[in-house]
Amino acid sequence: MKNSLRLTVLSMALCFGLFSIAHVKAASISYADQGVPVQDTYTFTATTTGYIGAYFQSSSASYTNTLSLLVNGVVTPQSSLGVLNNQTSNVGDYVNLGYVNAGDILTFQMKVLDTGDIWNSNSASNADGVNHIYSTGFSGDTALGIPAGTYVGFEDIQGGGDFDYNDQAFIFTNISTLAEKHISPVPEPETYAMLLIGLGLVAFTVRSRKRRI
Repeated sequence: MKNSLRLTVLSMALCFGLFSIAHVKAASISYADQGVPVQDTYTFTATTTGYIGAYFQSSSASYTNTLSLLVNGVVTPQSSLGVLNNQTSNVGDYVNLGYVNAGDILTFQMKVLDTGDIWNSNSASNADGVNHIYSTGFSGDTALGIPAGTYVGFEDIQGGGDFDYNDQAFIFTNISTLAEKHISPVPEPETYAMLLIGLGLVAFTVRSRKRRI
């Protein structure tokens, strides 16, 4: 009787352990300036003609979120209903987001089911005008079964929340990204010309004063 009870308890513990392992969430890639909005704007393009893949990487959100992909502004049929639910997906879960041609413009979109908010990787398309993603290269993780690709971490709260960009994270394959800093525009040639004229007038004035002295 005792042996039977021990065996039952051991079996339950083993099953619970396997269940816990299956639903573990990997740590997100830390954004260095947490609490501060990302100052980059990201442009994603398909590197080759073929399929776009997404691997679930992590989530720290209490809200329920799903992912979709827009190709040249049109959502793909494979992701139109939302994929990789953050509350039910496991690390390394894979989904085919659709077929693309090299050079296609890609927009990643996260829908927050609890609030109805939709946040895009293109901040100009967001209702609050805030950047809701952080992106960086990912070298791959064989232990998790996730290949090298591009990491994208979302912030799911309106206005950017706590700006840690780890509410939902994915690894995407077959894409490249260009991050552009928010910097002052480069002066136009006319601006340089006016500057040179101004410096010339200053030099002429200084010389004239020296001659008078």
